[in-house]
Amino acid sequence: MSMLDIKGAEAAKVILVIGIMTLHSFGEGSGVGVSFAGSKGLSKGILVTLAIAVHNIPEGLAVSMVLASRGVSPQNAMLWSVITSLPQPIVAVPSFICADAFNKFLPFATGFAAGCMIWMVIAEVLPDGFKESTPSHVASAATLSVAFMIALSSLFEHFSHNYNPEDASGFFVSLLFGLGPLLGGIALVALAFAFHLQHAFLTGVASGIAFVLGAWRPLQLLLSAKMGLLPNLILLGLGSGFVHISTSSATKLGTRKRTSANTLSAVTGYSVSALTLYSILSCVAVALHALAEGLALGVAAPKAYGLGRHIVLPVSLHGFPRGAAVASCIFGATDSWHGSLLSAALIGFVGPLSAIGAILAGIDYSGLDHVMVFACGGLFPCFGSIIRRAVKLEKRKSIFGLVIGLVFAILCLTCTKLVCLHTPYCNSAPEAVR
Repeated sequence: MSMLDIKGAEAAKVILVIGIMTLHSFGEGSGVGVSFAGSKGLSKGILVTLAIAVHNIPEGLAVSMVLASRGVSPQNAMLWSVITSLPQPIVAVPSFICADAFNKFLPFATGFAAGCMIWMVIAEVLPDGFKESTPSHVASAATLSVAFMIALSSLFEHFSHNYNPEDASGFFVSLLFGLGPLLGGIALVALAFAFHLQHAFLTGVASGIAFVLGAWRPLQLLLSAKMGLLPNLILLGLGSGFVHISTSSATKLGTRKRTSANTLSAVTGYSVSALTLYSILSCVAVALHALAEGLALGVAAPKAYGLGRHIVLPVSLHGFPRGAAVASCIFGATDSWHGSLLSAALIGFVGPLSAIGAILAGIDYSGLDHVMVFACGGLFPCFGSIIRRAVKLEKRKSIFGLVIGLVFAILCLTCTKLVCLHTPYCNSAPEAVR
């Protein structure tokens, strides 16, 4: 088995873990399918699916760590974690179609799934932990993990008791909020490969997109007279100053601790140069911007009728340039398409996470415009710094990329505006994406 990269007794243990966790997924898939066939139908199914999805995060980490500790490469460990969860969507379909039959089978399936996970923790995860660390560290980590899962369980239980279809609609739209950045990242990487785009050009594109994203919402508020010029400038200045101080401190810390940087490079395989560090910090500023927009989406999404399908198009269009900016920034700094797509996916994850948090917290829109403008201000110092570096290296390509980035972002955001003006799609969309 070349994907396992190991032989002998360790290979047998790894195969056993993979087999047990694959069987474990059958029970979870049954639960998802039956929930969609229940009395509350699609909306209740979305809630259960979301709970299972969150549960799969620590579960996938556990499987990956068990495999990696036995010599499986990180890429293959990640792949096997995905494979062990494939029965979930496969079993969900027949369990939905034959809900009555699977409903009787469900207690056994969920009990079996729990037993599989308990066995893996006791027989594999804990012994590995005691080999690599002290008992007190293992106990502390286990306690924190249990506390986190209990808190998460309580949160979902509370939500299910206070459940309404509007919140299910909001969850659905929030999850789709991450689609635009991911598609933007994929498009950028494809173009970079097709046209052999150079570092300076890609950095210019990323900076141009970021400048438009940073200016778009403040200009909307200014032109609609919802926020004056002075408050706009103050919030932009505060956001810019906060991010500038934070990134300066991070870069100074990174340049001082060369040993840590070398260790990071050895683990990840990427060279953590000053440019790469600046690019990563710039992506953090984009994540802050996505976080603020996610809060606005979380306020509006529960009001979206038809499970929010009418606002998926404008929200995706609005997020498209954000993913392209992040992918362009990382690809230009590292020449890694894996890192670029991963960055776009992570940025796409920030928005939905923020939106779901806003739904669960029940916040309203008051004050969110100030948060948005503050986050917009953070984009300018980061991308201003990397475009200055790029201009010093290759002025013509950098400026050309900057212009392309400006035009591309303006085009995407203008198309979003046109969609909202001439179709009913934005009747319940958050104002920040109109």
